[in-house]
Amino acid sequence: MTHSERLALIDPKHPDLSVLRQAKLFDVSRASIYYEPVVSEGDILAMHAIDRIFTDCPFYGSRRIRHELTRTHGITIGRHHVRRLMRLMGLETVYPKHRSTSASNKQHAKYPYLLSGVSIVRPNQVHGTDITYLRLESGFCYLVAHLDWFSRYVLAWELSLSLETTFCIDSLTRALAVAQPEIHNSDQGVQFTSEGYTDVLKAHGITISMDGRGRCFDNIFTERLWRSVKYENVFLKSYRSINEARVGLDEYFQFYNNERPHQSLNYRTPAEVFFDKR
Repeated sequence: MTHSERLALIDPKHPDLSVLRQAKLFDVSRASIYYEPVVSEGDILAMHAIDRIFTDCPFYGSRRIRHELTRTHGITIGRHHVRRLMRLMGLETVYPKHRSTSASNKQHAKYPYLLSGVSIVRPNQVHGTDITYLRLESGFCYLVAHLDWFSRYVLAWELSLSLETTFCIDSLTRALAVAQPEIHNSDQGVQFTSEGYTDVLKAHGITISMDGRGRCFDNIFTERLWRSVKYENVFLKSYRSINEARVGLDEYFQFYNNERPHQSLNYRTPAEVFFDKR
């Protein structure tokens, strides 16, 4: 059971068990049960608008996003305010710097990018992962996913109210239970460079690759997945809570993997290609 799934089972109104007792039983911190992002309602509206702008134009910097906020969404805030919100969302323009949903940690080991010029020709040759901001009706959360680059098959995903490392490790563990890649690729965010995360990969003998700074399209397959997830599901559903989003996204990823044909796959589904169902 993942950290987020254990959190979902906590009942603050339980007649017999205190929240502290439940936290101990489920091995989660009490602070994470009550965690809510401290952001004003106005900032949340601006962040949702930034999310839509950035999904369309990930090469936009804070200056262009500020202009688009005013022109298209009627939201007038200063450029420094925009930059602060983008940092909270984990967004950086893809040019000239690499976009990363999480800041790097200088004390963590970094690994070279190993996929330049490499042809992806089979399932489980490369799995990629990334984190994205996810809008909720009155707040936000973060989504991590693990994707097979050849088939576009989503092996695992998870939601979190914060950019903690635990939910990324949970998702990785679930992905490896489905299949093990030869190479695992990510950005240099603190979640993916942490010892807890990389130790899991090393224990399975998986080669680690990380996007280089300034290489905006190293993880392009996951970036395309985010666009599909948001325009085909999140923007349409307007989820009220993280639990509601979890249910809705579970349905969407089932559809994405098993029913949604991809032009790049000759109109086969990711599951057909991943499991080689000819």
